Amino acid sequence: MLDGTDKLIIDELSKNSRITMKELGEKVHLTGPAVSARVEKLEDNGIIEGYTIKVNQTKLGCSIYAFITIITQSTFHQPYLSFVKNQEKYIINNYKISGDGCYLLECRFPSNEILDQFLLDLNKYANYKLSIVVNKY
Repeated sequence: MLDGTDKLIIDELSKNSRITMKELGEKVHLTGPAVSARVEKLEDNGIIEGYTIKVNQTKLGCSIYAFITIITQSTFHQPYLSFVKNQEKYIINNYKISGDGCYLLECRFPSNEILDQFLLDLNKYANYKLSIVVNKY
């Protein structure tokens, strides 16, 4: 069970996972070693699964941000899942969903031509509905 201090630690690490344990301790009113022990416990319990960075995909040349709702053509999804596994360079996340569709792909593409080819290849395994992100607020 998480207490208020654990929640503060998670909040601060979510803002800046590169913060030192000393700085984190100061923010949550603990010593560096005490906060380090709490972070280690959160990691050991699987609450903190890892640390990551945020990358500006547009600056890396992937300016097209899309969500694609997938409607599989059969109840056997393995061909679709195999296709998705081979497209990891474009797919950020593949969510299994309920409601409208079977899966929701979160993707980045460097050009309309590559997006178009991706959709042509995808259509061999599933129907889809494409939504392009115009802006993020």
